[in-house]
Amino acid sequence: MAKKSGDARPRRFPPPEFPPRKAAAFARTPPAIFPPILGLLGLGLAARKAASVMGWPDGLAAGLVESVLGAVLALWAFATFALLAKLARRPGVLLDDLQTLPGRAGFATMSMSAMAAAAVLAPYAPGPAYVLLIVALAVHAVLALVLIRVLVALPPEARGVNPVWHQSFVGFIVAGVGAAALGKIGLAEAVLVFTVPVALVIWGISLTQLMTRVPPAPLRPFLAIHLAPASLFVLVAQATGHQLVAQVFTVVAVAILMALIVSARWITVAGFTPLWGAFTFPLAASAGAALTLGTGGLLPGVALLPGVALLIVAIGMVPAISWGVLSLWPGGRLAAKTNAAEA
Repeated sequence: MAKKSGDARPRRFPPPEFPPRKAAAFARTPPAIFPPILGLLGLGLAARKAASVMGWPDGLAAGLVESVLGAVLALWAFATFALLAKLARRPGVLLDDLQTLPGRAGFATMSMSAMAAAAVLAPYAPGPAYVLLIVALAVHAVLALVLIRVLVALPPEARGVNPVWHQSFVGFIVAGVGAAALGKIGLAEAVLVFTVPVALVIWGISLTQLMTRVPPAPLRPFLAIHLAPASLFVLVAQATGHQLVAQVFTVVAVAILMALIVSARWITVAGFTPLWGAFTFPLAASAGAALTLGTGGLLPGVALLPGVALLIVAIGMVPAISWGVLSLWPGGRLAAKTNAAEA
């Protein structure tokens, strides 16, 4: 005699563990640690530029900047080790983390931060810095290809273009800064030529989307990412002697920055979250671009004051946001808030 559907036994679940099981070391390292670390590296590079501009290459200010950059470099090295340890435990965790926007942003900024670290090291160890730069470019390319595979497997509604695409597919431009610092002008130009068309497509689609639908409040901080490519294009174009390109993207960067300032309250309406890490690097990059333009660039002297003002704002905001995000790392709170996968 067949059992009635009501006679079926309820599904059995394993009893809860007590005390709760602790994850293995680094098994839940959240990729979201990297956007603020990239922001700190960018801030240090902008401050290095400011120290040079102000005529303090051997002074106390320059020494302080280099000391802070050394500390941030150590933080970057530890964070990189922690995420690589997670991948070593279970390489497939990469695909799990790339399912979420914080995971995609985190892995993209991991390799971007390695490019920025190469720029930090360039004056001290050009050989190792160049090796690090090439490795970072290769890793970023692999991550971009893996992300394409992930996106193809997602339903159409989950494949939409968003600002994080800049980090994944335009993030190569960070290598242009390090390449220029190392005197590899050809490499810097190649990165610039490759990334500009991609950024233009992402900007165009994103603008169309903003005109037709309002992004959810928690995801609005990602809009700040749009500022970073424009600022970096200015830096790299200026370093490689492409004045017209630098001029065009100066206008683009100013327009995006003004739009972000005007809509700042709307963007931050959801309150502080780990996604605020997206504010850090664009702000630092815009300060660096303005300082570059104000010292022998397109706008000598004119852009120096805005550059210093942006740097002061960045010095106030970037460390505060970075601390707010990174302080959630211990105890797994950042992993929980960003849905980081466990290896």
